[in-house]
Amino acid sequence: MEQEAAAREDADSQLMYRIERPVYDEDFIRSQLLNPKENSSTLRQRLAYKCRCSSEKAKATALSFLPILSWLPAYPVKEYLFSDVVSGLSTGVVQLPQGLAYAMLAAVPPVYGLYSSFYPVLLYTFFGTSRHISVGTFAVISLMIGGVAVREAPDSMFYVPHGNGSNTSLILDVEARDARRVQVAVVLTTLVGIIQFVLGLLRFGFVAIYLTEPLVRGFTTAAAVHVVVSQLKYLLGVKTQRFAGPLSVIYSIKAVLSDITSTNVATLILGLVCLVFLYGVKDLNERFKKKLPIPIPGEIIVVIVSTSVSFGLSLSDDYKVDVVGKIPTGLLPPAAPEFSLLPNLVTDSFAVAIVGFSMGISLAKIFALKHGYSVDGNQELIALGLCNFISSFFQTFAITCSMSRSLVQESTGGKTQIAGLLASLMVLLVVVAIGFVFQPLPQTALAAIIMVNLLGMFKQFRDIPGLWKTSKIELAIWLVAFIASVLLGLDYGLLVAIAFAILTVIYRTQSPKNSILGHVPGTGLYCDVDEYEEAAEYEGIKIFHSNSSIYFANSDLYVNALKEKTGVNPDHLQAAQKARNKRKEKANGTNNSPLKMCAKYNERGVTHEVLSLNHVAEEQKGQTGHSSSESLSEEMVFIGPLSAVHTIILDWTPASFIDSVGAKAIKQVIKEYAAVDVQVVIAGCSRNLLSELDTLQFFTEAMTPEMMFPTVHDAVLRCQRSHPKPLQPDRR
Repeated sequence: MEQEAAAREDADSQLMYRIERPVYDEDFIRSQLLNPKENSSTLRQRLAYKCRCSSEKAKATALSFLPILSWLPAYPVKEYLFSDVVSGLSTGVVQLPQGLAYAMLAAVPPVYGLYSSFYPVLLYTFFGTSRHISVGTFAVISLMIGGVAVREAPDSMFYVPHGNGSNTSLILDVEARDARRVQVAVVLTTLVGIIQFVLGLLRFGFVAIYLTEPLVRGFTTAAAVHVVVSQLKYLLGVKTQRFAGPLSVIYSIKAVLSDITSTNVATLILGLVCLVFLYGVKDLNERFKKKLPIPIPGEIIVVIVSTSVSFGLSLSDDYKVDVVGKIPTGLLPPAAPEFSLLPNLVTDSFAVAIVGFSMGISLAKIFALKHGYSVDGNQELIALGLCNFISSFFQTFAITCSMSRSLVQESTGGKTQIAGLLASLMVLLVVVAIGFVFQPLPQTALAAIIMVNLLGMFKQFRDIPGLWKTSKIELAIWLVAFIASVLLGLDYGLLVAIAFAILTVIYRTQSPKNSILGHVPGTGLYCDVDEYEEAAEYEGIKIFHSNSSIYFANSDLYVNALKEKTGVNPDHLQAAQKARNKRKEKANGTNNSPLKMCAKYNERGVTHEVLSLNHVAEEQKGQTGHSSSESLSEEMVFIGPLSAVHTIILDWTPASFIDSVGAKAIKQVIKEYAAVDVQVVIAGCSRNLLSELDTLQFFTEAMTPEMMFPTVHDAVLRCQRSHPKPLQPDRR
């Protein structure tokens, strides 16, 4: 009894949806229910409103362009300063060795990595909207820049004759090569900055949505493969050419393996020791991140210890271990880039600009969501563009945010970009005062730092089993991005991946789920009759549902699916009608008596058969034993319709847009069905879509607003009233 009382209480407390209204169609809605607002403002007035000047608008523009003005005046010194100082020092300790290491990936001398770790970070403090990301050098961007620099300034361009007499030989002019590669990297960075800045002004922050997460993760995993392969020669101490372009990974591996017998044992041992130590420190930081006040600075420990060992044991002189070499003290004066190089770098600059922004905005949104604030994608584009453009005049290469450094900056308690500012000042201290200390730093130690920092990217291979279970299309995007980027290079690989991702969108729109809907009794719900037992079709009515819009790419597919799913093909019905007319003419030719039409009704619909008078007479004679032409002439005759379906309802609830091609296709199919006495109506059309139909002049004599209904149920009720259930034939 208690359970029954509880059930009754639950039923009483359940929200009920009751409404009684007439059946609506679009003509009634337009004439009786909805009146569009009249926009009295002219185009000139709207432009004047947009371009008006006021103190509030000027203040909002200044705060948008310089976000630091919105938070620095209210900066809580007592609450934030200590955390920002600790975070800035921790991040700077990581930023210093990474700047040196990633310069190797960019194919420029290490000091330029320090420049790129100072100027852009300083500028981002003023223009960026994220409080936690750490901008500066990043492995993927550095590798893309290095590929362009090597392509535009290969070693083969800088061999010069050396020797005297008949023993002339060619040697590589390293200084001239590095100077040229720096020029290429700087010009590329300038162009990247311009592109990002202009896209930001044009409010193109949405471009990152075309780099879907599986694409980015597959691409960055491929970039990690490129980076590791490029560092093998530094880890082994072998002298091989640096390759760029398609199949560069294969060529690099082949070159290293072919020269592996010349491995420098001292370089290899030192590199392996650094690898093991850094991996152990990273594992400890991950395991005890909640107990450690700040992460153990493994990178700076490796830099200091390996530099000390290299200097104390004279590894460069006695064991031929490659070291960083000369690091100039002080900052370079600003200089204009070599703009004559621009034409060859346009395509590469777009790739670097989009990838750099995508990496930055994705991490910025992650931290913003975690800490409860928002970031502006357009302002982030402007900020990165200014960082790259202005810094390029001080000999830097393109930057974005680093995942590893951003995690350090956030996990050590960083609250604002004051932490990033302090990190850049640490790098400045090294550049202007103690840069010479790192000249004996072995390159194999930097290679170890790079490889260990890429472990997180290689963990992205774990995406594959998950994507296999959830989405085969996203798995295909991941694999195509990875394979294309590994084999074709990062630039061409990115283009192939984006093109493939766009093709998957086209594939999805051209392969929608089509279904016939049925009514669930006692509700206003309409569901797929193939999936739900409760869904039942109305007699003579087919409700066609397709979860896609209708436009030039899929309009033919939509029409074909409509004919196939409903089982009503107007072409076949017209052919049947022609055949019936021919048989009628033939029957009239053999008998002067009128043609007798026999119709038989069943539960599914109407079937009919055309019989001549003699045939009918013979059939009745066989049944009754005699024939009477008078009884035949007095017999009631029924002519059945060509199809058991009299109405098709198109459910356009999922449709978001339609173009002129789609509208023409729908109007044509409506005419085809009308020719065989099948009415087509449309239901669930949104107001925006109706406006598009008005613009496309969709409503004509063939298609009127009375054939448009706001819901499927409205359409069903109207069609049932227009086509009542047929009576059974009365034969006498």
